[in-house]
Amino acid sequence: MQKLFVDFIPQDTVILDSEQSRHIAKSLRMKVGDMLTLSCGDGNDYGCMIDNIANNEVVLSVCYKQVNNSEPTVKVHLYQGVPKGDKLEDIVQKCTELGITSITPVLTDRSVSRPDDKAAKKKQARYQKIALESAQQSGRGIIPEIRPMQKLKDAVTKDDSQVKILFYEGGGLRLKDIIKNDVDAISVYIGPEGGFAKEEVELIKSNGGIVATLGKRILRTQTAPVAALTSIMLLTDNLE
Repeated sequence: MQKLFVDFIPQDTVILDSEQSRHIAKSLRMKVGDMLTLSCGDGNDYGCMIDNIANNEVVLSVCYKQVNNSEPTVKVHLYQGVPKGDKLEDIVQKCTELGITSITPVLTDRSVSRPDDKAAKKKQARYQKIALESAQQSGRGIIPEIRPMQKLKDAVTKDDSQVKILFYEGGGLRLKDIIKNDVDAISVYIGPEGGFAKEEVELIKSNGGIVATLGKRILRTQTAPVAALTSIMLLTDNLE
């Protein structure tokens, strides 16, 4: 069933904004009587029926409310070394589908791409839109937060997750020796194309980070977060 996110709690009758209405009526070609789901991030899904479509306005009636059961039991926060090109778009899309809670682009010593503040804000808006679209497509109960780009040192020192994992090509512990079923918040650190510098590894370790491995093969920066998140979801019983 088609899903849309709104910024209010749906009650009785809902009038969608012009952008959502055009998407429903023209892109999806939905009709009066069709059903769709609304979510506002409160943990519930609201089943709605289209009552009227006219003048770029779609009117819905709320038929039922049910608990959303798609959200994982563990919150995973990704700190991704800023990659080149549009790789971060793919990372946002795939990680949203897999259940990420937030993504923070971080500048590292080996980050080739270094957008200025204006460009970074424009990219952040683009990434947030991708997260919204992916969350709707995959039936998520929330839209992952795409946080502003920041320096690695600032990100690490502000990170208060229960478990912090640094994936490093230099090897480390196995994930199954780190992840426990009762963990509720995990931070994942992935380097850019050139990986983390040794000083950055020590910085993360000194702030409680655990160095882990994703196997004997060296993964691309856009592959590593997807592999890491998939493994975490499997180990915490969120892929069953």
